[in-house]
Amino acid sequence: MLAYADTKPDYIAVNRDIKFIEIRHLNGPNIWSVRPVLEAIVDIGELEDFPSDTIPGFYECLSSWLPSLIEHRCSYGERGGFLRRLKEGTWTGHILEHVTLELQNLAGMPGGFGRARETSLRGVYKVAVSAWQEDVARNALAAARELLLAAMDYSPGDEPYDVRGAVARLRGMVDSLWLGPSTACIVDAAASRNIPAIRLLAKGNLVQLGYGIRSQRIWTAETDRTPAIAESISRDKDLTKALLQSCGVAIPEGRIVHSAEDAWEAAQEIGLPVVIKPCDGNHGRGVFIELSKREEIESAYRVALEEGSGVLVEGYIPGTEHRLLVVGGRLVAASRGDSVSVTGDGISTINELIQQQINSDLRRGESEEHPLNPVSVDGVTIMELQRQGFTTDSIPLAGQEVIIQRNGNHAFDVTDEVHPSTAAAASLAARVVGLDIAGVDLVATDIARPLAEQGGAIVEVNAGPGLLMHIKPAIGTPRPVGEAIVEHLFPSHEDGRIPIVGITGSYGTTNLAHLIAQLLALSGKQTGLACSDGFYLDRRQVKKGDQANWKAARNILMNRSIEAAVFENGSDSMLREGLAYDGCHIGIVTNVELTRHYGKYLETPKQIFDLLRTQVDVVVPAGAAVLNAREPMLVEMAALCNGEIIYFSLDSDLPVIKEHCLHGTAGINGVQGKRAVTVRDGEIFLVNGSSELPLSKLNDVPVTCNGQAALEVENILAAVAAAWSLGIDPTVIRSGIESFHAFSKV
Repeated sequence: MLAYADTKPDYIAVNRDIKFIEIRHLNGPNIWSVRPVLEAIVDIGELEDFPSDTIPGFYECLSSWLPSLIEHRCSYGERGGFLRRLKEGTWTGHILEHVTLELQNLAGMPGGFGRARETSLRGVYKVAVSAWQEDVARNALAAARELLLAAMDYSPGDEPYDVRGAVARLRGMVDSLWLGPSTACIVDAAASRNIPAIRLLAKGNLVQLGYGIRSQRIWTAETDRTPAIAESISRDKDLTKALLQSCGVAIPEGRIVHSAEDAWEAAQEIGLPVVIKPCDGNHGRGVFIELSKREEIESAYRVALEEGSGVLVEGYIPGTEHRLLVVGGRLVAASRGDSVSVTGDGISTINELIQQQINSDLRRGESEEHPLNPVSVDGVTIMELQRQGFTTDSIPLAGQEVIIQRNGNHAFDVTDEVHPSTAAAASLAARVVGLDIAGVDLVATDIARPLAEQGGAIVEVNAGPGLLMHIKPAIGTPRPVGEAIVEHLFPSHEDGRIPIVGITGSYGTTNLAHLIAQLLALSGKQTGLACSDGFYLDRRQVKKGDQANWKAARNILMNRSIEAAVFENGSDSMLREGLAYDGCHIGIVTNVELTRHYGKYLETPKQIFDLLRTQVDVVVPAGAAVLNAREPMLVEMAALCNGEIIYFSLDSDLPVIKEHCLHGTAGINGVQGKRAVTVRDGEIFLVNGSSELPLSKLNDVPVTCNGQAALEVENILAAVAAAWSLGIDPTVIRSGIESFHAFSKV
């Protein structure tokens, strides 16, 4: 390690720059990780000669500008590990990785995976970081570069890099582009059940859970089981009340009014005090409660009319508003709204007190991550103050309480307090409207008592209710509402997955993909196929050309008529894009010819191994990896599979096959055996432990040219192994391979 005095002159003269040669987003499982990453080819130039401990003041700058780097464990595996590496000396590519990750974390993005690796070119590194949202990750990488260069050039007295501003810009992107907390909690709950998720829009909260025919869709807390008619009913508050009343649900008396004068007349008919609110408003906007004076009612009418297409006057129900979340007919969470007030100090105006006593609460904020909203001075607030004889510029006496909002955020969890009869009433209200997921608003003095005992009533039934109040209550226990919604959509441990077969290797993969698609189709499944000669739906070519890519595969997974899918994955596509699926039932690696894969980004056998193993890494525990037993690299890969291993081989006496099957259990259809598909004396055998089942003679399989075309024989064996693992009947498999000549050159 060089001393500072020895390096200072050279460092001052060095050209300090970090150049991005190439940046690509790997959308799915890839050579680095089973999660999406951003991969950058980075040239640090002359900085290759200056590790971090030789750059004057660099450690001090970076650790003070980003103190949260203390949480990065790095290779030491302990808190502060990265800062220790930084102090001892590490290179710019490695530092860029950690700073990019930290900027994303500070902006609210999940994930902490990162790697930096040297290439064969001096000063050129591959840097990979978690990238759940591509634009956010790209901007975090660019900001990390700026921050590092600023730290390298910093001198005492200079303006420090604006970390706060950079994080704020990234957070703005996260708020705009990433999932909101309500949707995210459902997606996270699905992930914990191993249910895959696909974002259907680049922006917004429309998400598909599951693949193909077994998928369900959500949009925040609405699902594709939420009827459009029910949603329309919930927006019409007067119609909702009429339906609830017809079923005996307690509701406040009221009617739609058409003018300020009509509002006053309705209030007198119903009996004062009353509530004024929009007929189709939401989020409590334009709602006024406990109004008794004509001028208040007429003024409230005009404000409420601006928030909706009509105005409703209802009888006032004493008590506090509560929000009950009903999912699939069951109460899963409840929260209480409370009034918001300030206490005078004899000096400050009400406007100042709102900022000092309410909006200074760290739980309040504009983002969806905050359980409480800031209090703004709007028409409702002004009217509430006027009723108490104040304006926003009034100065209350010391100790005098002033109500700012009658019903603030529903941020106080009361789930365990709800009386069973009240929970049943909320469930009934959701069913009457027709909503599978509903936010039922009711007013009660004591949520632990039946509504009838206290004159309580249900006032609204809402579609697409917000979940944040239940996920992050200001006070009380967070509720697993995401898990409840996932269980509603996928009961009885369903995982939303269809059979997926992924195929990679050096050659022969296209024909193999066609053959497996044919076997699945013969078994009765509507099958999607994306391979290098086209895009197929149920054996019908929809698009020509090379479709062995992420986009084509993802399109098949989004197709809700598809019951099974087959994907060919070339090494180029896996390098550029990653896999389109997070897990598959069958992962096939056909063969390895190293020279076919060497190139710009694959320079060693280890890198080729790491790329091809991706297909094995994503095999689900109930699935199988189908591997060529004659390839030592693939035999080594077998240990990485979470599921079963099924070898195929032209040589039934291959030691790998014999060792693999040695401890297998008897029974050809048993899934616990050590299985293999081999050839002996010109006949294909299904081997399970010590049991064997002859399947077909090679002479009867035209594509093998009487067993002379070794590559085609291996393809047949791999396809048979995949079909066998998927539970396709051997007679169907035999029929499929013996008729495959018609499809071998599609």
